Amino acid sequence: MTTTTSLTERAAATVLATRPLMRWRTVDLLTIAFLGVAFGVAYWGYGLLYNGPISALGLAFQPLFGLFVGFWFIAGIVGGLVVRRPGAALACELIAAIVSALFGNQWGVTTIVSGLAQGLGAEIAFAIFAYKAFGPAVAVLAGALSAPLEWVYEIAYYFTDWTWTWKFAYLPLMVVSGLVVAGIGGWLLTRALARAGALNPFPPGQELLERRAV
Repeated sequence: MTTTTSLTERAAATVLATRPLMRWRTVDLLTIAFLGVAFGVAYWGYGLLYNGPISALGLAFQPLFGLFVGFWFIAGIVGGLVVRRPGAALACELIAAIVSALFGNQWGVTTIVSGLAQGLGAEIAFAIFAYKAFGPAVAVLAGALSAPLEWVYEIAYYFTDWTWTWKFAYLPLMVVSGLVVAGIGGWLLTRALARAGALNPFPPGQELLERRAV
């Protein structure tokens, strides 16, 4: 009885986007654009760190660099958790990639391809649950699924000289980074924004307000 009640309460605490799902509000569009730009600037800054101190580690086993890629997945997770509509994760990640490329980085326009691959992976995770579940487990799954398509792109375009042993070792390390940094990190960031009152017009903010009202 206690377990059933607990599950019911948890389900009731999840606030979904207003229906119909494909009818985006103006505030949804503006927020995804804002988040995308903000993360795009952050991605650009992280690129400087990645190409500087992180690359300077000079890891002999280069697939270990997969542990540092998760930060580039976080826009899709946060965008999906905040707006909770089809396309939100993909759009947020893609905008962030475009902004990062416009600021200038060593990958240039190919950054946009990465944004598309990563955002699509995150979008698939939310779609699996029909945009009806947005808990930490879904966020972690979105972070993990942001990696595989990016892995395919990177081994085909950047790491053609790697052995298949290295290529196959790179994927699980990317998944772990996506799971921890983007999945858990994106969930915590969304919670922090909700607590700060920045997401009151959105489901995460409404969930927090409802819990406080009880």
